[in-house]
Amino acid sequence: MSWAVEVHNLNVWYGDKHVIRNVSFRVPKNVVLAIMGPSGCGKSTLLRAMNRLLDLNPHARVEGQVKINGINIYGDNVDVTWVRRQFGMVFQIPNPFPHLSIYENVALGPKLNGLVRSKSELDELVKEALQKAYLWDEVKNDLKKPASMLSGGQQQRLCIARALALKPRIILMDEPTANLDPVAASKIEELLLELKEDYTIIIVTHNPQQAARVSDYVAFIYMGELIEIGETSTIFTRPTHVLTEKYVLGRMG
Repeated sequence: MSWAVEVHNLNVWYGDKHVIRNVSFRVPKNVVLAIMGPSGCGKSTLLRAMNRLLDLNPHARVEGQVKINGINIYGDNVDVTWVRRQFGMVFQIPNPFPHLSIYENVALGPKLNGLVRSKSELDELVKEALQKAYLWDEVKNDLKKPASMLSGGQQQRLCIARALALKPRIILMDEPTANLDPVAASKIEELLLELKEDYTIIIVTHNPQQAARVSDYVAFIYMGELIEIGETSTIFTRPTHVLTEKYVLGRMG
C-alpha cells in the first residue's frame, strides 16, 4: 500500500510536559483519517507536529519521525517551507484575511510562492480552488468584496480554498466545524468526501459522530497516547480497547 503519511515513535514535550507519547501510525493516500479524543488529549498538538508548526513554539520539543513520500520532515536537510507546502492547514476558527478581497485571499499564497506566471493562470487557479471548496457559485460575482462579508461557513470554505490553492498533498483540519451551525457544518462534511478523491485528509474532532460520518479510518488519542487506530466501521462496532468503547458510546468526555 502507498502511504501518504507515516508517523514513527513521535514524542512531543511542552517544556517538561510530555504531551504526545510514542505515537506511531500510517495513513493511506486518498482517505479521511479522523483523530478523535477528549479535549486536551493532544489531538491538535499531533496535527501541528505533522507540518512542523510546532517549530514556531519555543517551548515545544519534538522527537521521532514524520514521513511524507518516504522523506522524514524532521531530517537535518529538509526545508521547512517545502514541508508546509505539502500540507494545507484549516483551523477551528475561520481565519480569512478580513480586509483582503475573496479573490486575494485565495490568490495570495500562490503569488507569494511563485506558483503562477500570469494573471490568467492565477484567475484559473483561484476559480478552481473555490470550485473545489464548493464556494465558487456563491461568490463568483463578489470576488472583489472583502472576505469579512461572508458568513462563518463561507469563511471556512474560503480558508479551505486558500489551502487548496497551494496545491498541497495532504489537508490537515483542526475541528473545522466546531464554530459553525449545523447546516454550514454539514456542507464542510460533504466537501471532505469529495476532496479525498484528490487529497489525503486528516481531521481532528472531539465529536465521535462526526468521525463516524466523514472518515475511512479513525485514531483514538487519550492522554497523549494512541489507544487504537483502524477502519472506521471496525472502531465503532468492534473496538478492541475499553477506553475506545467508552468514548464512542459517549461515556467519556
